[in-house]
Amino acid sequence: MTKQAKSAKSGVRGSRSGRPIMALLDLLGRRWTLRIIWELRESTLTSRALRTACDEASPTILQTRLTELRVAGFVELTDDGYRLTELGRELLETFAPLNRFAERWSRQRSG
Repeated sequence: MTKQAKSAKSGVRGSRSGRPIMALLDLLGRRWTLRIIWELRESTLTSRALRTACDEASPTILQTRLTELRVAGFVELTDDGYRLTELGRELLETFAPLNRFAERWSRQRSG
């Protein structure tokens, strides 16, 4: 079972408003958070496989981020490893336009 997310006002760094968008951007801006979400986009990964996919990120920081993502409801731990929840997959879908833009931008810079 996934833990409940903390309220938007708790854990928001750099914002006194506690607005949900600020809480989300705070979480996503933490080192390795976006990479973890990205690496879980296609399959469930064990902690070790996820660490390898994340270029050998520190086990401590990786576990901290996974805990934060679990509490936020984006990732869940199953018998097979970590995977995105339905909410996590929805968040990942919001990245699709940004990914398309990044691909175009990369081609323009190299071409």
